[in-house]
Order: sequence, then C-alpha cells, then structure tokens
Amino acid sequence: MVSLTLFSSFSSLHFFLLFLLLCAAGVNSSPSSTPPAKIGKGYRLISIEETPDGGIVGHLQVIQKNKIYGPDIPHLQLFVKHETQDRLRIHITDAEKQRWEVPYNLLPREQPPKLMQTIARSRKSPITVSEYSGSELIVSFTTDPFGFAVKRKSNGQTLFNSSSDASDPFGNLVFKDQYLEISTKLPKDASLYGLGENTQPHGIKLYPNDPYTLYTTDVSAINLNTDLYGSHPVYMDLRNNGGDPSAHAVLLLNSNGMDVFYRGNSLTYKVIGGVFDFYFFSGPTPLSVVDQYTSLIGRPAPMPYWSLGFHQCRWGYHNLSVVEDVVENYKKARIPLDVIWNDDDHMDGHKDFTLNPTNYPHPKLLAFLDKIHSIGMKYIVIIDPGIGVNSSYGVYQRGIANDVFIKYEGEPYLAQVWPGAVNFPDFLNPKTVSWWGDEVRRFHELVPVDGLWIDMNEASNFCSGKCTIPKGKQCPTGTGPGWICCLDCKNITKTRWDDPPYKINASGLQVPIGFKTIATSAVHYNGVLEYDAHSLYGFSQSIATHKALQGLEGKRPFILSRSTYVGSGKYAAHWTGDNKGTWEDLKYSISTMLNFGIFGVPMVGSDICGFYPAPTEELCNRWIEVGAFYPFSRDHANYYSPRQELYQWESVAESARNALGMRYKLLPYLYTLNYEAHISGAPIARPLFFSFPSYTECYGLSTQFLLGSSLMVSPVLEQGKSNVKALFPPGSWYSLFDMTQTIASKGGCYVTLDAPLHVVNVHLYQNTILPMQQGGMISKEARMTPFSLIVTFPAGATEGEAKGKLFLDDDELPDMKLGNGRSTYIDFYGTMTKGTVKVWSEVQESKFALDKGWHIEKITVLGLNGSGEASSVEIDGNPVMGASNIEMYTTEQKFHEELEDSDDKTETVMVEIKGLSLSVGKNFAISWKMGIKG
Repeated sequence: MVSLTLFSSFSSLHFFLLFLLLCAAGVNSSPSSTPPAKIGKGYRLISIEETPDGGIVGHLQVIQKNKIYGPDIPHLQLFVKHETQDRLRIHITDAEKQRWEVPYNLLPREQPPKLMQTIARSRKSPITVSEYSGSELIVSFTTDPFGFAVKRKSNGQTLFNSSSDASDPFGNLVFKDQYLEISTKLPKDASLYGLGENTQPHGIKLYPNDPYTLYTTDVSAINLNTDLYGSHPVYMDLRNNGGDPSAHAVLLLNSNGMDVFYRGNSLTYKVIGGVFDFYFFSGPTPLSVVDQYTSLIGRPAPMPYWSLGFHQCRWGYHNLSVVEDVVENYKKARIPLDVIWNDDDHMDGHKDFTLNPTNYPHPKLLAFLDKIHSIGMKYIVIIDPGIGVNSSYGVYQRGIANDVFIKYEGEPYLAQVWPGAVNFPDFLNPKTVSWWGDEVRRFHELVPVDGLWIDMNEASNFCSGKCTIPKGKQCPTGTGPGWICCLDCKNITKTRWDDPPYKINASGLQVPIGFKTIATSAVHYNGVLEYDAHSLYGFSQSIATHKALQGLEGKRPFILSRSTYVGSGKYAAHWTGDNKGTWEDLKYSISTMLNFGIFGVPMVGSDICGFYPAPTEELCNRWIEVGAFYPFSRDHANYYSPRQELYQWESVAESARNALGMRYKLLPYLYTLNYEAHISGAPIARPLFFSFPSYTECYGLSTQFLLGSSLMVSPVLEQGKSNVKALFPPGSWYSLFDMTQTIASKGGCYVTLDAPLHVVNVHLYQNTILPMQQGGMISKEARMTPFSLIVTFPAGATEGEAKGKLFLDDDELPDMKLGNGRSTYIDFYGTMTKGTVKVWSEVQESKFALDKGWHIEKITVLGLNGSGEASSVEIDGNPVMGASNIEMYTTEQKFHEELEDSDDKTETVMVEIKGLSLSVGKNFAISWKMGIKG
C-alpha cells in the first residue's frame, strides 16, 4: 500500500507474533518439510512425432507409481517447439484431461496442440527423434527415464538438463495433480538472477540454499528470503567461458505456488499444481534476453513524461489542507515535485471510489486539482480491491447486482481489509472487468485523478478461513489497529485445495496457503479455483484497471501495482512495498529494482527514506541520493511514522535539490529509456553486467547500477561514510556533476570517491552522447528548456566515436511510437579523427519537435586529446563567423588521484560550445579542429 499495507509493513510485528503462534501450534517453520530426496522413477518416452506447425509432440508414461503427495498422473503429453529463432517452448501436461494453465486471454501466446492421448498411446512405433534443432537452441531427449537437455547451438553449451543421475540430490520428473517436480543441472560458475519477488540480503545474484518461494503474499518487504507481493518464475543465467560471456533465461509459466531450490550446481522446482510450461530464451546478451522475454510476455507500458518526475505520498494526510501545505512547502524549498498522492485518507470510511466529505470536501478538492493541474502537476489516489460490504454503498450494490465477486460455497467470499468486511472482485470474469471500468469512470467524473494506485492485491486479507460478520459488535471497531481481524472466522481445512499434500514455504514460515488471503477453495469465473489463480490476482486487476483508464479520455494510463506477475509490466509500474527506514533496506532496494528490470517491469522504485519507522536525517539524505535515480521516484511514509517529506530537514532538502536537480536535467534521457523499454524491454535501471558482460567482477555487484547503458550511479549506502568505494569497469568515466573529473580504468578497478553528505557520484561512460535539458521544479516546465549534449570519448584517444538518441512525443497518447505525426526520434553521432571533432544528428519524424521549437544551445565534449584551443568551427558546412554569439571554452580535465600514472602524460581537455541554436527537429552537423599534441 502503501501502505495501505500497513498490515504488511507497520504490522509486521503483529504478523510476526501471529507466526510465532502458528509455530507454537505445530506449523513447521523450516523451508518445507523435507520431502524424500527422490520421488519415484520418472517417466518413459514411448512415442514422438512431428506436428503440422513444425513442433514435436510426444507421449510419456509413468515408470512406477507411488503415492507420495498423491497418485502419479499416468500419461503425459510433451510438446516442444522453436517458436522463434531465439525462443524454445517445452510444454508438459496430463495427456488425458485439461489442466489449469495461466489463461491465454490474460497472457496471449500460442496454444499447444490439443490432447492426443488416444493416438499417442496406440502407437508402438520406435522413437524417431532424439534431437530437435532450431536456429539457436537444440533439444535432446533421453527416453528411459525421460529427460531433456537444451543446448546452445553455437558452442554446444548445455543450458538446462533435466536428467537425474544416481549421485544427484534430485530425482527425475514427477507429475501429480498437486505436486510437480523437475530439476536442472548447472555449472558452478553460472551466475543466476531473478526468481522473485523477494528481498535478497546477498544481493542480485541468487545465493545457494537461500529459499526461493513464489506465491503472492502481503508480507512486508523487510522480511528477507520470503515470498512477497509478486510471482516471477523466471531466471537469467550468465556464464563466462574463457572471456566469452553468454546469457540465457528460463521461464516456467505457472501461476501455482512453488518452491525453487537452488543448490549452486542444480535447481529444482516443486510446484503444487498446473503444468510445466517452459520457455527458453537464447540471448546471448543480457539485453537480448530481456528483449526476447518481453516479446513473449508483453512489452513494458509506455509511461507519461510526468511520471518520471518526483512523487510525494504519505499515509496520514488527514485532510486536504495538509496536502496543500505539502505542495506549497516543496515549492518554498525549491525541491522539484510532479505528483502528489493520497493513500486512503481521502476515502469515506476506507471505501474505494469515495471521498471523505469532511476532510476532503468535493468542491475544495476540485479547486485544488484545478490549481495543480494548471501548472502541470498530477494527483494519484489509492484503490484496494476489497469492496466494503455495505448495503448503502453504491459500488457494492452494483457489484452484487452484476455478480462480480469471488464465491465460496455459492456466496461472495467474505474477508476483511481496511473498510471492514469486504468482497473481492473476480477480475477473471468479463462482467467484473466491465463493472470495474464503470466504477473507475464514475470516480473519475467525481475526482479527475491522473492515475491509480492498486494495492493490497495479493490479495491481502486481515482474516483467514470462512468468516461471517459478527452480530452485536462493530467491525472494525474504529479504535485500535485496523488490521486486527474482527470477523467471526473458522479455519478451512476440509479440501485438498486448502490443505495440499505438499506445503510450500509460504510467507517464509510454511503457513497454510490460505493464510491472510482468499481461501484457496474459493471459486472464480468458470469454476477456476483460487488455488490455481491466486498469484494472478494483482495481474488481472492491473489489466482491468489499465483498460478502464485508457477508456476514459484516450490518454496514456499510469498504474502503480503492488502485486505483479509475469506480464504485469505491460500495464503497470511497481514499487517494492513496505520497507524500513534502515541502511540495510536502502541497500536491498537496489537489488529488487534491478530484478524488476529483468522481470519486464522497468518502472520501479522503493519508498524513499523507508515506509516506517522514522529514518534518521543522515539516512534520508543518502536515500534521496539513490532514490532520485530510481526509475520510479517517490517518497512515502507510514501513518504511524513522523513526517519525512524531503523539506523536513534542511540538509535533506539540500541533497534533494542536488540529486533531483540532476534527475530533472536527465528527464529527456530517462524518457528515451522509457521508449527503449517499451519497444525492446530494455530495463531503465540495469546491473553493470548488462553493459559489461565480459567483466566478471561486476556479476554480483549490487551497490551500484546503470541508467541505460552508460550512466552509472555509485551511492553511499553505509552510515557515517563520506566516501564510497566504487567499481569502474574498463574504460573512461566522467563525473556528471563535475565534468572535469575523469576516471580512466584500464582493466577495471575499484576507486574510492569523495562523497560528502550532499554528494552522489554519477559517472558517464565513454562513447556516449547524453541529451539533457536545464531542469526545473516540474517536468512540464523542465521539458520546454533548451537542450544540451554531452559527448564522451575515451580519455586521451586520438580517434573515437560516440552515439546517443532522443525520443520525444506527446506523452498523453496511449501509444508510444513513431509514425503518428506526434513524435520525433533523433540519433546523435560524434567522431574524433585526425584532429577534427564532429557531432551531428539524424532526425526521424521531424514535425513534432519542430512544432515544439526545441533547440540545442550547448555541446560539451569530454576526453579530447589536445594541447591547443579549438578552432575552425563549422555548422552545417558553414564557418562560424567571429561576430556570432557562439562561444568556445577549453578546460583541462583531471584524472582521479588513485589512477594517476606518472608514465602517462596524456592531457585531456573538455570543450564547451555555448550560444548555439540548433533545432532539435532538423539534421545538423557541427565540427571543429583541435590542436592535437603530436
């Protein structure tokens, strides 16, 4: 929630006490009661044939039945297909009856062939296919027991191997109704990333023997190695063989709860339902892996320009005047602010789509929104899925009339969240999607919000089991914590869905899977069980909300969702949930952010300064220096915490002005990264290995990150430190805050950087052209300021080249693309050769930029080898006369003292050309000669 997840955050103590009670009652608190190491003898491949669409289909038969976790499914259908040049699918299901899969209408993809059990079983022909080759990947099979291996065609490297040897700690394929198991061998030097959402204390690399459980849960993000709000059963595997790096990814598209056991040299999935639906993405670069992954699951949503500005929120803005004061105080403090948020304070009795008539009177709220909208500011409010059970509440009445709620024993399932007793909309039901869209429309007519924040959608429930509204007492009471269950409830253990034979490590303590959520025997549309669809809830709500917002005014929607699944990035941004104001949580936020870029959800960030309890002044200084460079940058705090807006401390305000000041200058770059994410999946914030996959030193680096391919943030993450030890991959790096400062890292090295309290180190890599503007207090204002270009060459080189790009559009449009007459794309190029420096542009779709009148007024070139002044400036082939307003400055650059080499006397200079008026919408070329040292 935000809180609104208070339950998940502030209430983590309460949650922990509940866990202790569960443990005392005999609930196993170890990661999964240890199952037999090997279950059964696996399956035998008894037939295989080609399909008309170029795939192969096979039939598997269980070798020896057993009843551990239930009876084996005797016959399985295997389907294998190279769906694209770089994507392979392996699908295994019951050959005799349809099983639950992630709905094809939620996540569109190719359908596997229909079940062919009768044909397959009657065939006694020998196996004719032992290897199946595609452009990049090869699949090979062993028949008895069945196993498959996926290899990279170019070098024969095995990427996945499901066969089990006697010495392996895992067994062969297991396929039961409520227990599926499969494993793969791994080389010990493979670096794995992904398998979320969880807070990983060891950094971005998966850590052997840490638990990885996937099941969406309202557990505070302060809980380490625990299944949190999202389920992303995908991992990236990065290997380096003799300096030749290659990456691939593996997705198990399955929405059921699962434990994944990573042992370092093997990985085992233990899943409580569904099918095995594996997708392999061949890479071989990390960037191409994410491109291939998002081409299947959906490209990330285009974000409006303003969403890349700074956001302020708090649970506890008790009335509108407080919100007005916050906006005014940001202005007084000269700290940029684009979006003001309301947690549930604006609601009437915590009910969705309502306004509190006393604290947020409608006429005054509308006047406030008119005021902020007139300057380009935006307003977002929270919406929880639970709809208050209240006969006088129109939203509930219409929901009942349209039969939109999840059912238990034929009646709407009763739960408790902030309003008290609630029912949960069933977003798998088309009628619910229409009803939800209508409620969003009604609310937007009441309050013209600019986006929606959907929270508590794991789904979170303050009670467990089958509940009724108590007679004779108020629920909730109105006093005391709102997350204490006040319904009359009974545990539900009577079905195998509520009490499955295998217990995943739910909530990190192996609680029942229906604990504090919807009972898993509850029923969705068309008889779908909550047991199967549980982890899709937030995803399905994101899709419905996206459709609702897009239908309002035809504008580009902005949605922030706490719960996510494979494909959520196509519809929503994400924040990392309820964190703590601690140095550890500051550090963890980087790993979680980087993971979500891999998951195809690039618009991500953490609550700056921590959600609760109070951060220290020093921590808040350092946190805004990191958070100013999150893709999604928002300060957010708990109801029970002291105020922590960035202006509350003058020192934090200074750090905010510095860091956010730079963010607002970088908005055109960030927006271009947003475009790249939308067309190729490329993460906005990336681990360093994305740009330096050959440099193994950065494979586990979780304390620095890149924005795009070449802008590196190296923050202070420890208390009391005024410097930071940062890793610099090979090449030349230039400080963005002081461009005379150079770090030339020949083979890659650690460098100790000065970092006083108000300083964050941000460096730009060589061979880059970075577009920037002059910044401002709000993105709308900053967007209309003149541009500048920073061009970087390798320090001291006599020849070099640089590239950059810029995407500009009308960010109100639902689509983010070229060719609509309301967008412009520019490639920038730079070369340095034979003493001549040249910078030029190539413009596509020029009209939009020309109509806006944007121009470039300054170009700064770094790393030039020179001893003399720049001269002979030409623009578009014409010499610049001395009488023009153009001015040139040459400044000597300095190398970091740790890297000074007495044998290397190379002098490098920075050249600034000011007073330009180059139209962004037209091709230009500017060149000059340098006095090069011989």
